[in-house]
Amino acid sequence: MTESVDVVLIGGGIMSATLGTLLHELQPDWKIVAFERLSDVAQESSNPWNNAGTGHAALCELNYMPQNPNGPLDPAKAVSINEQFQQSRQFWSSLVDKGVLDAPSTFINATPHMTFVRGEKDVAYLKDRYEVLKTQPLFEGIEYSEDSRVINQWAPLLMQKRRKGEPFAATRVPAGTDVDFGALTHQLFDHLKHGGVQLRTNHEVRGLKKQKDGSWNVKFRNVLGHTPGQMNAKFVFVGAGGWALKLLQKSGIDEIKGYGVFPIGGQFLKTSNPAVVSQHKAKVYSQASVGAPPMSVPHLDTRVVDGEASLLFGPFATFSPKFLKHGSMLDIVSQVRTHNLWPMLRVAFANPDLITYLLGELTKTHRKKVDSLRVFMPTAKDEDWELIQAGQRAQVMKKDAKKGGVLQFGTEVVSASDGSIAGLLGASPGASTAVPIMLGLLEKCFPEQYAGWEPTLRELIPTYGQKLNDDAAAADASMTATAAALNIAR
Repeated sequence: MTESVDVVLIGGGIMSATLGTLLHELQPDWKIVAFERLSDVAQESSNPWNNAGTGHAALCELNYMPQNPNGPLDPAKAVSINEQFQQSRQFWSSLVDKGVLDAPSTFINATPHMTFVRGEKDVAYLKDRYEVLKTQPLFEGIEYSEDSRVINQWAPLLMQKRRKGEPFAATRVPAGTDVDFGALTHQLFDHLKHGGVQLRTNHEVRGLKKQKDGSWNVKFRNVLGHTPGQMNAKFVFVGAGGWALKLLQKSGIDEIKGYGVFPIGGQFLKTSNPAVVSQHKAKVYSQASVGAPPMSVPHLDTRVVDGEASLLFGPFATFSPKFLKHGSMLDIVSQVRTHNLWPMLRVAFANPDLITYLLGELTKTHRKKVDSLRVFMPTAKDEDWELIQAGQRAQVMKKDAKKGGVLQFGTEVVSASDGSIAGLLGASPGASTAVPIMLGLLEKCFPEQYAGWEPTLRELIPTYGQKLNDDAAAADASMTATAAALNIAR
């Protein structure tokens, strides 16, 4: 007899871990099973070396507040991203208090967020951005300087042997963070397992079929012994990174029609040289190269993984037809359907700069990549830096009424009309906003239960339903409380 469960989670990353934790807190009586095709969780985009671990809050990422040649800068997107990250912080704080998560330093550490630009045009833009953001409650404490002495105090490696007379400027927010999403994912799944949730690693979901009673038949196999199996689930979440598209296509839901994904890989330069690492404690972002996608904005980051600090610089784009780091070489071809072929072709025709950018990145030598680093850090030495392969990002391509097809760089939840299945497509800001993304999914897919869940959600996320940026006192109180709970800077 086929086993029946309430929820199946596909994929062992931060998204499934977050949704599973929310559901376990809201409905502890529900039977939940999670499938991960690899031997452990957090091995793809949630792995600390496969992502920037920024704790995206729009404090330093310029692509959330682009230049506007036709009017004043609009902070709405930056504020929205920050609002979402505050929800994640509150949720993690509650889980620390409840003993679900370990000591905060095991997964989150205070790391100032900076933006550094060069040239008169970008300096003027950064100053305008600062003037707009400093009035926003969620960006209280943002600092701006064009003084090399001040910037040298913030991040010495940026200023050493910097060419005199070159216009430059920087902003700094001391309350930034570095997040190890791999450690966070492991801790959440450990708690779920102790609470009775089944985690089946080395199990790959192979098929999804809707049943007459509205449930889903989930077909899977053990990848070690190739033993097949199946179970029925009332609700299925597909949090399988780039493979989410493939599984949603197998489900046959109409809502996935017109979608495709474009895989972009990444590499980072990494150093663990204590003499270099000790001189830089910040995440420093700058402007993207012309034609580069937003996810390829260059940044020099402090990373703390397993208690050890290192520096990463990048990303440098790579190309592989795989949708996951451990995916299939046939992924990019096997996604093609009659309903998504035209949108994908339109995206290819409309983005020649992206193709040029990718070709340029693929031909860069190690020396050329360190040369790119030297724009940030003039004293960088080739021998101090090694190249590491990061994760795969599957950027969303979808239908567009006017353009035929568009390339989208955010995340998007795709769900069936009856709410019985949902999946997450896309990448940045991704992990940092996992909590609000999953809250939106719960509201959409569980409308009958959601009102009854709200009291518990307010316990987990005290300002749930509020816009912090509209209330300076509430924003200050929330950020102060989570900073204290997580042992990070206010």
